Amino acid sequence: NSNSNSNSNSNNHNNFQAEGKAHAQVLQNEGILRLDNVLPPDTADSLRDYASSLRQTSEREVQSGLVPPLHRFADVLLKSNRCDLPLPLGQSPLLASALHALLLRSPVSSVIESLFGTNAVLHEFSCLVSDPGSQRQVLHPDTPYIDGKGPVLYTCFVALQDVTPEMGPTTWMPGTHTKEAHEAFGDATGRKDEFLSGRRAVTGTLKKGDCAIFDSRVLHCGTANRSHLEGGEGTSRALFYFSFKNPEVGYTGNPASIRPEIGRAMLTLGDLMEDL
Repeated sequence: NSNSNSNSNSNNHNNFQAEGKAHAQVLQNEGILRLDNVLPPDTADSLRDYASSLRQTSEREVQSGLVPPLHRFADVLLKSNRCDLPLPLGQSPLLASALHALLLRSPVSSVIESLFGTNAVLHEFSCLVSDPGSQRQVLHPDTPYIDGKGPVLYTCFVALQDVTPEMGPTTWMPGTHTKEAHEAFGDATGRKDEFLSGRRAVTGTLKKGDCAIFDSRVLHCGTANRSHLEGGEGTSRALFYFSFKNPEVGYTGNPASIRPEIGRAMLTLGDLMEDL
């Protein structure tokens, strides 16, 4: 029976290969790609509840001194009302089920494989939450542009609920993963403002179960969650996310949002797809 499962998984993945290549081309050119319906809505609901409960447990563990803060929470830009919660892997059938859907029943893994191969290393595995009242981040890339080097990381943000404009969706600037864009962005003489004012921006108003995959060098920022200003308590925006690292790259220039034991395991895309 496990053989028939693995054959069906392999067939699913093969079906997505051509589609994945076409999507990968867009991602290479634009630095950002949207894919809809990659996670079943009921799995997204369960994952959101799971992350909320894990956050409360993790806060208690850190406050009581049981575990160091960085073993439960990653550093996030503008921490107030924002939380970056690295997730355990292997302890939760729910997370395995979410990965199964994303890597074997959607084009996500084919996109990563087209660009980095199956030796791409799982670099981050976390849930990012911005609560009502969280402020807009400054525009930033996650990793610098390094001359002569290709992409470092591809990150996949999966919406665990519909993301409305009031909930502080991520804004990306397509095409800013280039040397020219980073040089203009780092320019202190006024060229930066001129450069930014002429750029197109896209906003991550994703539906539950949709995802955005982006090159870590693309300029982006989380916007302010103003949902509480609509009346009531407002709604937190939760994104399940993971990133894969180019196997030819060592240190990325940025600490990873991943539990230390998972980071040390250096799991590859191929490993994960085989285990699922």
